[in-house]
Amino acid sequence: MGKVTGAIVVSLWAGLVSAETVTIAALGDSLTQGYGLPVEQGFVPQLEAWLEAEGHDVDLINAGVSGDTTQGGLSRVAWTLTPDVDAMIVTLGGNDLLRGIGPEVSRANLEGIVQAANAAGVEVLVVGMQAPGNYGPEYKQAFDAMYPEISAQFGTLYLESFFAGLGGPDTDPAAVRSFMQPDGIHPNADGVARIVEGVGPSVQDLIARVD
Repeated sequence: MGKVTGAIVVSLWAGLVSAETVTIAALGDSLTQGYGLPVEQGFVPQLEAWLEAEGHDVDLINAGVSGDTTQGGLSRVAWTLTPDVDAMIVTLGGNDLLRGIGPEVSRANLEGIVQAANAAGVEVLVVGMQAPGNYGPEYKQAFDAMYPEISAQFGTLYLESFFAGLGGPDTDPAAVRSFMQPDGIHPNADGVARIVEGVGPSVQDLIARVD
């Protein structure tokens, strides 16, 4: 009888441990997907390894699609938010900038993404982005402001820049050239490691919200 009871306790404990795993979907574009890198050197695998080294039991889902816009993210967020997803990192907007999409359009798409997460009971970390000045000051102001405003509107966590670990949006590109791939847009493996160190603490806050 004692052995049976012990086996039941072990089984229950194993179930509890398994239930504590936090599943996080990383919804984004090529920066999330790991463009130009071996799979294990991309953002999602490196972030998962960093979090595990910090003592977190996590399962990260790579929901990054190279070339994706906020509209693309909105179109696939419903099937990204499977029942096992507890939290989501949203890093979208770079390709909207490249295509000159109006900030009001990008904003509506991002709001739709966060609303879908809220409806699913999923905690969100919104990662901001800053527009270059060549679209004019009004475009830049509207684009830059939509991320913190959406975060405040829906009560999500917010991180100013995906590149915070490389010094943020005001960093001189020449100063971080060694952390970038030849295209000057996507980070290399060392750059991803720096990015993960910058993003990681905010993801820890996200996990704390789930817990």
